[in-house]
This record gives sequence, structure tokens and C-alpha cells, in this order.
Amino acid sequence: MDSLSSSFLQKHALHHSLPPPPPLRLLQLKISSVKIDEQYTKVPHLTKIFIRAQPKTTQTIRRRRRKNDFLTIFFNSLEDFICKFMDSPLRPSIDPNHVLSGNFAPVKELPPTACSVVSGSLPPSLNGAYIRNGPNPQFFPRGPYHLFDGDGMLHFITISDGEATLCSRFVKTYKYNLEREIGSPVIPNAFSAFNGLPASLARCAVTIGRVLARQYDPRRGIGAANTSLALIEGKLFALCESDLPYRIKLTPGGDIITLGRHESFGEPFMTMTAHPKIDADTGEAFAFRHSIFPPFLTYFRINAEGIKQPEIPIFSLNKASLIHDFAVTKNYAVFPDTQVLMEPREILKGRPPFRVDPEKVPRMGIIPRYAADEREMWWIEVPGCNIMHAVNAWEEDGGDTILMVAPNILEVEHSLERMDLIRASLERIEINVKKKTVRRRAVATGNLDFAVINPAYVGKKNRCAAWLITLYRLDPYTIVSFIPKLFSKIEKK
Repeated sequence: MDSLSSSFLQKHALHHSLPPPPPLRLLQLKISSVKIDEQYTKVPHLTKIFIRAQPKTTQTIRRRRRKNDFLTIFFNSLEDFICKFMDSPLRPSIDPNHVLSGNFAPVKELPPTACSVVSGSLPPSLNGAYIRNGPNPQFFPRGPYHLFDGDGMLHFITISDGEATLCSRFVKTYKYNLEREIGSPVIPNAFSAFNGLPASLARCAVTIGRVLARQYDPRRGIGAANTSLALIEGKLFALCESDLPYRIKLTPGGDIITLGRHESFGEPFMTMTAHPKIDADTGEAFAFRHSIFPPFLTYFRINAEGIKQPEIPIFSLNKASLIHDFAVTKNYAVFPDTQVLMEPREILKGRPPFRVDPEKVPRMGIIPRYAADEREMWWIEVPGCNIMHAVNAWEEDGGDTILMVAPNILEVEHSLERMDLIRASLERIEINVKKKTVRRRAVATGNLDFAVINPAYVGKKNRCAAWLITLYRLDPYTIVSFIPKLFSKIEKK
């Protein structure tokens, strides 16, 4: 479909006598169309366009700018007052001077830049790209800051014909663009913003004020897209579980462009996990979202054409557990129900809306991969098993056994505050589908987490994974270590 040029519209208007323009009001038009150039779905959709009958005058625009400038100064002054006089003393986990030090110090964007070869050479036959995502604040925080709070930044390196190019770009989320326009952080972060009761209530009031003043619209997203990357229907997305995915594009010149929030996967205020599972054979993506309101868990899939299928609300999850990751096999999806809960009432105590319930017994929830509704789901209690990341899962014994490999967080009470005290035990978890029982055993004692496998083996038996061995000192840092044939060693034990 060709676009209509302004010259065509002017020529067309000369041959028609138009009625006088209506009084100043909004006319709502509904246009049924199919987007061609960047087509997210392959079905027609309704686009609402609001046209003002008369153009805005320069004087009106200036008045609005003055109003926005006043609101920005007013709300930013309130934020400064909260940080200086109302915040409780900053704990190390939310002190930006501590958190954003060493390897975690903020970095600026870098346009595509040729890399110098320090020693040796790159083989001419080595061609490809590597891209990673992670938090990086565009503004140094003036108040509390948690390691998970930063804006998403993508680091992208391409290697071609013996040369390498590096590029670093922020994911241009609604949050990023809004705060860049205002010139300071606007959207409060759940992990750090609630630091003492007076500061917590004050920040809530300021946020409500920004919404009422139409400076900030939470329907357009609150997330930073700073957690992971996923390739769904051949399209690349940056993800964070507090928002919907943002689609990004890699250019032939080695640059990164944010195309926008992908609302085909949800509606306003909806979110999606940062760890969807993509079946390389079928092209389907399996995902979920969690919520502080019932249903606390919703499971869904996206077909090979990129169209989201009907959701399955899970009401048998009776508390708002922080479910960060899950696993899929050929026939099942497995959800870990941990002791970490999301409870907004904690804000009224001046604390983040997360807490650990030591009385709760962790569970595993198993549902058929193509279940029609929640009635096909069942849960098993797994005492002492708190899983934040799943490595992989597959089926054995003709589908009667689900074998899952995942690190178990041993000191879950430190998972959000004292990450330097976290220890993980890599476990082999066997779920008997017929008897509905679980057997577990540790297979590695190193502090392993954040595993990456060949995506072609998601839901299938695999042998190799790349890991992070996390070592914490006064200034936290991580060392990457490859552990080949780990799963083949598991089989022999």
C-alpha cells in the first residue's frame, strides 16, 4: 500500500467544495488497515486517529510548554526533597555509590565503532554477531538505586571479514524517552523506591501527581527492557518482566534501533516474562506473566506467526509469588512457586513490595503445554526448593518423567537485599508425571547461575551449557566460566 503524498491531497481538494470547518473539537475516525512495512500481526486491525479541526496556534504550544516546564520543576523539586530529607539511610544494596561502582559503573551510548585488533587476527571465515542486554541508568540516581533498576542497554558486536564493530545503545522504552525528555528519573522502581515509610508514601503521592497532571501515562509501560533478549517469529525483542517486550532492529551498519513496544502480546498495564521459551522445531513461543492481583499467574503461547493465543489464568496459585522463570518440555510447562512473594502492603511498612515467607512450602506446578484451561494443572510440594532461573527441562521414560536442571537458591532471604550472601546449588529435579512425585539431588556445588544453552535444544535433552560463576567481594564482580558436557556427567551419576 503506497502512502498518500501531501501534493495528492492538495490537488484532490481543489476539485471539491468543502464545508466550513467545524468548531474546535475532536473528530474520531476509525480506519481498518493492515500495516505493511513493519507488520507485527498478519490480521487487520483498527487504528484510532484523533484529528483536531483547527491547528494549534503558536501561543497555545508555548503555554503548554510553560506548563510542562513548571510541572517538571515542581515534581523534580519534590523528588529532591524526598531524597535529601525523607529517605532512610541507604543500605549498601540500594546505595548508588556502592551499586554503580567497578564493573557496574554507568556507561554512555557508543555509535558503531571499529575495534582495533590488539594482537593476532580475526579469521576471515568468522562472521556473526553477539548482543547482550543489561541495566544501565541513563541518569546517575539522586536517591536509592538497586542493581535491577537501570535502563536496558544493548551491547552489540559484529564480526565480518576479519573486522569487528562495537555498538552500545539504550532500549528506547517509554520510560527512557519520558525521563530523557524531563531530564531526570520519573518512574519509581519497585526494588529501591520504597525506603522508609515517609519516603515511600511521598514517592507514591508524587507519582500519582504526575499521572493526574498527565506528565506520565502508566498505560504506555513502566519497564526498562533491561533483562534479556528473545527471537520470536524471527523478530528480536528486549524484555523485562515489568512490561511488554520492545522490538529492536539491528542494522547492516552495526547499529541498534528500537522499533517500539510490542502491544500485540498484551494490553495496557499487561506484562510478560523476560524468559519466554521458544521451540526451535515449531517456532512457537511459550510465556507467562505474574501479577499482584488474581489471577497471580497467567500462561499463554505465541504461535509461529507471532499471534498470541488465548490465555490460561492460573487461579490455583493462591499467593502472588515472584515467578521469574519457568521451563517447557515437549508436552509440559513447569512453574516454580517460590517463597518470595509480591505484597504491595509492604509499602505501608516502608519496605519494597517483596518479602520472603519462611512458613511457605515451595511447589512445582505442571501443566500440559497445550492445555485448554487450568483444570489440567497440578502442584507438588518441594520443600527448600527456590528456583529463580531454569536451565532446561526435557522428558524421559516415554514422557512419564520430566527431568529439570536448575540452580536452587539456598539463602533465598538474601535474594533481593544481600546478593553477596546468595549461594546456589545446581540440582537435577525428576518429576514423575504418573505418581506426581519429585526427586532431587545436587549435581554441582559451585555458585552457578544465569546458564545459557543452545536455543535449538530448549525442551530437549542437551549436554552443554555456559554459566556464570558469581564471586562477590567488597565490589561485586562476576567471572564467566564454560562447563562443557555438564549434562552428560549428570547422566553417569
